[in-house]
Amino acid sequence: MKWKELPRNIKVRMITSFFNRAVSSAVMPFMALFFAGELGKVWAGAFLIITVVVGFLINLVGGYISDRFPRKRVLLATSWLNALFFLVMTISLFPDDKLIVLFAIAYIGFIITSSLGRPAMHAIIIDSTTPENRKAVYALDYWLINLSMAIGAALGGLLYLNHQIELFMMLTFTSTTIPIAYGIWLQDQFVDQLKKQHQNVFIDLINNYRIAFKDSAFVKVVAGSTFIFAAEFSLNSYIGIRLAETFNAVNIGSFEIAGVRMLSILNIENMLLVVCFTFIVNRFTDKFNKKNALLIGLILYGIGYVTVTSANTWYMLIAFNLIATLGELIYSPIRNAEQANMIPDDKRGSYSAFSNLSFSGADLIARSTIIIGAFLMPTMMSVYIGVIIMFGIVLIYTGLFARNWKLGKVIGEGVRAAK
Repeated sequence: MKWKELPRNIKVRMITSFFNRAVSSAVMPFMALFFAGELGKVWAGAFLIITVVVGFLINLVGGYISDRFPRKRVLLATSWLNALFFLVMTISLFPDDKLIVLFAIAYIGFIITSSLGRPAMHAIIIDSTTPENRKAVYALDYWLINLSMAIGAALGGLLYLNHQIELFMMLTFTSTTIPIAYGIWLQDQFVDQLKKQHQNVFIDLINNYRIAFKDSAFVKVVAGSTFIFAAEFSLNSYIGIRLAETFNAVNIGSFEIAGVRMLSILNIENMLLVVCFTFIVNRFTDKFNKKNALLIGLILYGIGYVTVTSANTWYMLIAFNLIATLGELIYSPIRNAEQANMIPDDKRGSYSAFSNLSFSGADLIARSTIIIGAFLMPTMMSVYIGVIIMFGIVLIYTGLFARNWKLGKVIGEGVRAAK
């Protein structure tokens, strides 16, 4: 699908997200380091855990709101508030004695407003696409996300330590341009408004998500995605710590590649492969049955991460990280598109918010591997990750395609009965 053929809303969403993510990726990954340096590791850890919990809960509220009100209005309000909170964070960094309490309050404010707006942002992609072009759109979005994060990581590595204020000023500027772009170019295609079922808004919100939770096929996909994502997230938790402690350093001339540098190389390899090969792989998989392509992608992904979990030589790590990334390139656009096809028209925001549970759950599982890894050998950790991925593959495959098989069976029986 060519860029000029994309709906305007998709173009606006992708362009604004690209620039915003490129700058925010230069700052946000360093928040743990920032708070730990200012107020200590214990406070920083507790504070960031609280923000994750708050973000997830507010995200659920955001899903409900994005189904009840015009999505453009929701995005305009939350985007302006994001810009305001970034401005406050920037101002708090100017004094020699940083206004850390003000910064922390503004950071929580940003977590709340961005979590409120995120479901509406995801719903816009579904609103503006059809089942036929959705896979191509998600492939492009996936590519832009990784490209912007790669640019952000490079910016952060170069500027974060000595140019914090300048980075936050850039972030404030890009955040201010986003609601302006939404106001000018974003078209409100919100039609299927969710009707209020109960007078009490809290009961109505709970009932809304109860419907999503009763959708067993969708719950399977979310649960399966949690297990699948956990393997990738463990790269920067258990695998990173293991490499730092046990990886045998390799010297290329006077340049030494120790554990931490090896982890950076794996992350860079992942991003470069995604940026260079997303569209090639997507065109190739279009020739195959999507069920088979999804399964092949998930199996390659599993083989890659199971090996990377315990491998300790540079060539094994690079080779199997390549296999894992290739699997991700194959399965990810298919999973995203098929999951989007499962969502009812009037509950796109709510279902999108509910699906974000897979990221929060995967993050928790990945962090738990640090504790489990203290008691298990690396080879046993590979077995553990392999079991998790296997559960994920079964849940995603049956969740995405069992419903279609049952529907086809029912239709077939109906046709035979009519004859």
